[in-house]
Amino acid sequence: MWRPGFEHEERRPALLRGYRRSFCVYSHVHRGTPERPGLVFGLDAGGACRGVAFRVAASRAEETRRYLQAREQVTSVYVEALKNVELVDERRRVEALCFIVDRRHPQYAGALPFERQVEIVAGAEGRSGRNPDYLESTVRHLEETGIADRELTRLWHAVAERLPRPDRRP
Repeated sequence: MWRPGFEHEERRPALLRGYRRSFCVYSHVHRGTPERPGLVFGLDAGGACRGVAFRVAASRAEETRRYLQAREQVTSVYVEALKNVELVDERRRVEALCFIVDRRHPQYAGALPFERQVEIVAGAEGRSGRNPDYLESTVRHLEETGIADRELTRLWHAVAERLPRPDRRP
């Protein structure tokens, strides 16, 4: 949501029913390594998820799909699916390309205990950067778009407490 990486005509608040945002995927590439996996979000079955829908020009649809496949399917932990989402400000439904977590994939972490999530996120880093930065950026972006997620904010505060402070010396 906070870094789409593709040209879009419009971005709108949206609601996807039947799936929830969950820190349920071990990241072996972008936010961790196979030796020290990080955690990233997946759309997991159950609940609902508020987020953002992007409208892409028809002439760029296939190019955008290929870009997202290359970015999101590095290890095939997500299943590409077209889902109906509700544009919140219009109460209108549209079809959207979504990447749903594959619960059968070895990188599916499921529902980890809170303290285990804190431990993993605080110490992981991958090709796209530090795992704590990913969590912080997500929390900040959700807040900026008016989406309150108390559990993610609580997780971010717990992770931040474990990070070394610049004014501290080891």
